[in-house]
Amino acid sequence: MKIEVVRGGITLFTYDLTEDLYLKKLELRDAPELFILIEQSRDYLREWLPWVDDTRHPDDTRRFIQTAIRQDASNDGFHAGIWYQGKIAGVIGFHRIDWANRSTSIGYWLGQHFQGRGIMTRACKEMVDYALNELDLNRVEIRCAVENRKSRAIPERLGFVEEGCVRQNEYLYDHYVDHVIYGMLKQDWQQQ
Repeated sequence: MKIEVVRGGITLFTYDLTEDLYLKKLELRDAPELFILIEQSRDYLREWLPWVDDTRHPDDTRRFIQTAIRQDASNDGFHAGIWYQGKIAGVIGFHRIDWANRSTSIGYWLGQHFQGRGIMTRACKEMVDYALNELDLNRVEIRCAVENRKSRAIPERLGFVEEGCVRQNEYLYDHYVDHVIYGMLKQDWQQQ
């Protein structure tokens, strides 16, 4: 069930996935709780995410949410909090939308204590479905570090095609990591 709410000229949404799980566009009031989640999972998240060391204060999280709100307002995608049993568990979103080529890429992360429950697979499935059916895009891409087996498992479970590898694609604190590229086309998604 999709419920749309307009507040202060910004369209917010809640998208129920299960009784205990829903997605909600990030709001500034989510910053303190999101920052606490990052703090609780800092060492865990730092292994694969380059922004963790730059997130030192709730104001850093607030700036991220402000950027996400501007992105949404410019029709260039959005970021949603993943809420599980009433608590924020992670974030998922479109990096940007290439409207000319009808494509986007999805990024996501989940707090350490929320792992292993199928949360991210379900959230990602809904975001892919939303991109290909609601937004009428043709392609969704997911990139993950080659060694990040947990992140790679998501597109693999969802039937994405492994399309290649980009060498030394991301700098993580003191080393580069290669990224594997996964792609899903609208025609393939509809046949699943």
